[in-house]
Amino acid sequence: MLLKRLHSGRIYYGWIMLLTVSITEVISWGILYYAYSVFILPMSRDLAVDQLVVATGYAVALLTNGLAAPLVGWWLDRAGSRWLMTAGSSLGCGLLVVWSQITTPGQLYLVMAGIGLASAAVLYEPAFAIVATWFRRERGRALQILTFFGAWASFVFIPLSGWLVDWLGWRSALIVLALILSLTIPPHALILRRRPADLGLEPDGVSQNPHLNHPPEPSLQWRAVVARSRFWLISLAFAISSFATVAMTVHLIPYLISRGEQLTFASAMAGLHGLMSLLGRLLIGPLGERWPRWLVTGGLFGLQMIGLAILTLSTHPIAVLVYVALFGAGAGTQTIMRAALIAEQYGVANYGVISGLQNALLTVARTVAPVGAGVLVGWIGYDGMAWCLIGLLGLGVLALVGSGNVT
Repeated sequence: MLLKRLHSGRIYYGWIMLLTVSITEVISWGILYYAYSVFILPMSRDLAVDQLVVATGYAVALLTNGLAAPLVGWWLDRAGSRWLMTAGSSLGCGLLVVWSQITTPGQLYLVMAGIGLASAAVLYEPAFAIVATWFRRERGRALQILTFFGAWASFVFIPLSGWLVDWLGWRSALIVLALILSLTIPPHALILRRRPADLGLEPDGVSQNPHLNHPPEPSLQWRAVVARSRFWLISLAFAISSFATVAMTVHLIPYLISRGEQLTFASAMAGLHGLMSLLGRLLIGPLGERWPRWLVTGGLFGLQMIGLAILTLSTHPIAVLVYVALFGAGAGTQTIMRAALIAEQYGVANYGVISGLQNALLTVARTVAPVGAGVLVGWIGYDGMAWCLIGLLGLGVLALVGSGNVT
């Protein structure tokens, strides 16, 4: 009865779904992605291993997430997000409980491989597929809302996880997080639906009417997409930015400490990345509705480059703040641009597979970034690493410019 009222009432059901996944994304991202950093030190002490051994579990999760992305995309195109996200939430809950009982690094890696699969099923890719399918005219706004909520995940769950570890220990903290994650299962199972046509609607809530004439969106098969230069140029650009973003996420705190900053200041600056990401999505994201998205995305790369240059050229604390503002806003807003670019250029019929293939490439970049950046630091120092990232981002800008001139 309630669903019928929502279907027939003035509130478009797509907005109900969007609010649902926006809230569940905060929980899923916070627990399955951001909380891991809190557990590295207590796990390494308890298991009597080096922190790098435990940190490798995070890379395992990222890798399996990327490997699963094309399969997840194939499922999304054929069956939608409902049961995939329900299964992912359920799997994540179970694995958190198993994680709380591990006694060896090998067991940790197996659990984290499963966490990577669960993450692929519940994080942004299936949520973006919902937005791409249910919204057209309001797609940009819907992506802003979704990622606005998602930006709060680190603010909420990193401190919460730290508090739970201090209060209960890391094993009991994981049990509590599993209980919190279980709250996402009922909304995924009961509220999500596959497509507007199943409810007699069109994207953005327009009632189905054969006399209405909507401009058609492109609808390309994934094989045709991967045969085009534009797909690879855009993917290369986003992979470069992903590499730079993860590299700085991992190495910013030791970078600042090496310059003489206190740990408290360095940690605070690292935490501000999420806030700047949120502000960037609110203030810069709407520009994608006015100008070509590839052009706006190039500007975001430029913000990252300028931020890194300021960080390397000045050791003043204000320079660090400026870096965080520019780099965080540029990196965070790209999440919106990538999802919208895929939908507007290739359509929604095969959105899941196309996005999944691209995400697999991005995951490779994210996975190798901590080690690759660490190697650069060993060779040429932190400033040298930052200048290398600036050069890479410059290549990303060239790739984006090229994508605007090819098919």
